[in-house]
Amino acid sequence: MSKLLKIFLALSGLALFSMPANAYEKGDWVMRAGVGVVQPESTAYLDSVEDLRIIVDDGTALTLSATYMLSDNWAFDILASSPFSHDINAGAVTVPGEVKIGKTKHLPPTFSIQYHFIPDGKFQPYVGLGLNYTLFFSEDLDQSIFPGFSLSIDDSFGVAAQVGADLKLNERWLLNFDVRYINIEPDVTLSDGVSADPPITIDINPIVIQANIGFLF
Repeated sequence: MSKLLKIFLALSGLALFSMPANAYEKGDWVMRAGVGVVQPESTAYLDSVEDLRIIVDDGTALTLSATYMLSDNWAFDILASSPFSHDINAGAVTVPGEVKIGKTKHLPPTFSIQYHFIPDGKFQPYVGLGLNYTLFFSEDLDQSIFPGFSLSIDDSFGVAAQVGADLKLNERWLLNFDVRYINIEPDVTLSDGVSADPPITIDINPIVIQANIGFLF
């Protein structure tokens, strides 16, 4: 996170001396592409395995967003990405450390309404609020640790909030830095093929940090 932020701030300083920027206006589209990092804040516990905690690691992927200006200040935003991959780790509740037990992938399409505070400025901060649908797939459990077991992660639907800023480099090109909080609380089921434990809910609730380059048209 700190590296992305430092790069953005450094380029922001340079952009303040660049050529004048066009204002955002009703009917404009802003396309942004870059890199996103999903940082989960999750720990869960399986009833079937005593003293076991489950942790989901960070994931990185390419991101793409499209923003349509409904007015000079209000906009509708769609976030998409390539699949995020996450290691699933486990550790003892009473002992430090953890070990990888599996992995999963997910796609997090998110739809938001944004408010842009300074649509005619070179530096254009905004906030947003919307809904997220997270699709989990390719769940894989390490059979050397859980022989004969499989892991299933249900899809999740929740709210999403964001804060970010565009920095206009010229009339069309811009830099963007964006931070989102997404409510992701999927049900997770561990099964041996005959019976399954009652689903547990993992509160992933990640912070999603993005650094992008954008184009206004």
